Amino acid sequence: MQPQSPRRPIRPRRVAALASVTVLTFAVSTSAGSGQLTARTTAGPNGLIRTAALAPCMIQGASEVQMTEGFPTSTGYSRSTGTVHALTLMVDFPDTPGEGKAMDRFHEFFPKTQEWFAKASYGRLDYRAETPITSWLRMPKPFKDYGIERGAPFDPGYRQLVRDIVSAADPDVDFRSYDLLNVLVTPNAGPSALDTVLSVTFAGNGEAPVADGTPVANASFVYSRQDDGSGAYQDTGYRVLPHENGHTFGLPDLYTQEGGSAVGHWDIMSEDWGANNDLLGWHKWKLGWLPASQVSCATAAGSADYTLSPLSQKSGGKLVMVPLDNRTAYVLELRTQGGNDEAVCKPGILVYKVDASVDTGRGPITVYDAHRDSGGCTHSPNVHAELSDAPFSPGETFKDPPSGITIHVVSAGLDGKYRIRVTRTHAAKGTTAAAGPVLPSHR
Repeated sequence: MQPQSPRRPIRPRRVAALASVTVLTFAVSTSAGSGQLTARTTAGPNGLIRTAALAPCMIQGASEVQMTEGFPTSTGYSRSTGTVHALTLMVDFPDTPGEGKAMDRFHEFFPKTQEWFAKASYGRLDYRAETPITSWLRMPKPFKDYGIERGAPFDPGYRQLVRDIVSAADPDVDFRSYDLLNVLVTPNAGPSALDTVLSVTFAGNGEAPVADGTPVANASFVYSRQDDGSGAYQDTGYRVLPHENGHTFGLPDLYTQEGGSAVGHWDIMSEDWGANNDLLGWHKWKLGWLPASQVSCATAAGSADYTLSPLSQKSGGKLVMVPLDNRTAYVLELRTQGGNDEAVCKPGILVYKVDASVDTGRGPITVYDAHRDSGGCTHSPNVHAELSDAPFSPGETFKDPPSGITIHVVSAGLDGKYRIRVTRTHAAKGTTAAAGPVLPSHR
């Protein structure tokens, strides 16, 4: 890609706009209903098997935490494994009629979104975007009359818009047949994404308007085109939808309200502009895309070695977790260029802390930079440069002296796998033995 265009303020604008919508995407505590738009089964995040070895690493969030990173994911979200049916509607208004054909708008996001989820989930999520209505769905009122802003969940404007969408689509749509709803609004309605980002998701919200007897509890709305001026829109503009759909699966925003980036480009729930990127391994585990056999939990005092394969590959060990208490844990994974990770300019072991007591949009995950103040290693537009070289290389060490934890990257093999050593001066609270490492190295 070309170096950043003169429109450099795009990232701060994006973050500032998103920061104001934190309350829109939080999980309202509610039980799953009988309708499919409210998570018809416990597959995916709620279907994770709690093994004795991994239990100490399944950190938990308090009930008052908005869209917590802890286990289990609250009920009411869409399932994230197996076949997921995404009802996708293209909407326009009397004062802003749709530009071109409605299916052209659909193809701005598909099949790219389906392909993104297939890669991220190792084929464990069969995402199917379905369009029973292939023309623009005209709303009865002008766009400006709905007063669409970044307000509280289903404020009067949004509530009326969803009711009108349901009313217009109902003759041709059985809402009970779908797991989540995508509303692709004509791009000429509302401001440019360069000015303010209206795209938003209502997730796990049992107080949503009802369609065919079920709340429309997991719905993503996409407005203006996410064009950053870099000339890469045709390749990257779709990525706002996987981000928004991540909320329907129960994932929080990882940016911070202050406009900073604690995670950078290492997760699409942090940055969804610019070059393609994946989800953190922690999120893949929460979503049910990583089996227990690929996850290790380092709890015992002393040292233990583990072998990790690149997160983009389906086989091999994927995560090593080092719990601190029942709310927080360090997570280790190997990130390389491959799969959805196209902007990785320095491969290595990514070290980050997950805090299940922190709300969405307030920095629930922090990536630790192995090369602080280096300026990073990327020139890709809208990639947080400073954290781009965050991974630890062979011979480098992360230490947390107060917790008595040391993480050392021992070596990188010709097969692309890395060996790491985790040392604890004392066992994690409430544990007496370490979980057996996945794919243990042979000394």
